Amino acid sequence: MSQTVAIITPAWNAQATIAETVRSVIAQTHADWELWLVADDNADYEQFLAQAGISDSRIRYLSSGGTGRGASNTRNVALDAITAPYAGILDADDRLKPQKLEKAVAALQTHAIVTTALDVMTDRFGHLRFVGTGPDREMSPGQHKWVSLSMDSMLVWDRRRADGRYDATMSNMTDLEFLLQLYRTAPRSFHLGTPLHDYIKRESSMSNGKDVAAGMIASKTTIRQRLLDGYYGLPNEDVDGLVGFLDISLAAEARYGAALAARPGLLFEDHLQPMLAAGRS
Repeated sequence: MSQTVAIITPAWNAQATIAETVRSVIAQTHADWELWLVADDNADYEQFLAQAGISDSRIRYLSSGGTGRGASNTRNVALDAITAPYAGILDADDRLKPQKLEKAVAALQTHAIVTTALDVMTDRFGHLRFVGTGPDREMSPGQHKWVSLSMDSMLVWDRRRADGRYDATMSNMTDLEFLLQLYRTAPRSFHLGTPLHDYIKRESSMSNGKDVAAGMIASKTTIRQRLLDGYYGLPNEDVDGLVGFLDISLAAEARYGAALAARPGLLFEDHLQPMLAAGRS
């Protein structure tokens, strides 16, 4: 049985980071992968990588069909093209730890959705913090965000048992929205508590810029309402868990500007985590 994982990487002005990202895929201990690199800027990434000494027959090169169509549209181009049974997401400035795919594929033998803990880093790969560390465990949708409290771009899933498309109408939180689509047909996920994905925290997301904050609030509010409207078909207890998380996260968004002014450099995750702990007590 095929255990091929199609890794989907949208690329927009990614020349500064893409070689490091691709090298992290080539270094995987699970060698049965395809990397679908989708240009959203009309760049010739095949030539660019060749000039960096990177050439691999497992890399597929596509175009989004335009320029600046956005990560959601660009990911969907790949999702419409791939035939591999498994898929995963890797942004053009992130990296996979060497055992990410090996451990994910092993977990996919029993679960349709696999998430992993994150190593959150600066754009120069300086460690900031971990997210979602702890024991490996099965989780319901209502439990997931209380463990993986931010970023959901570390997904690997079995497309035969759960699949979806990214919502291009949303400016933020599209990874969580996509995960909720997967939960429609796969009611449990498996979380690997070892950090297996290097997630790059952009300066704009650490500075609480006006557009960033507004986009996050709008997207969280949209997902919250969809949950209450039964859009994802989840059981009431899962809706309650997710809405409870989003309520606290929205409150954290409202307070983050003042908290950041008082503590410059404060990560949103470090701001949010104590509020989640208080909300559970």
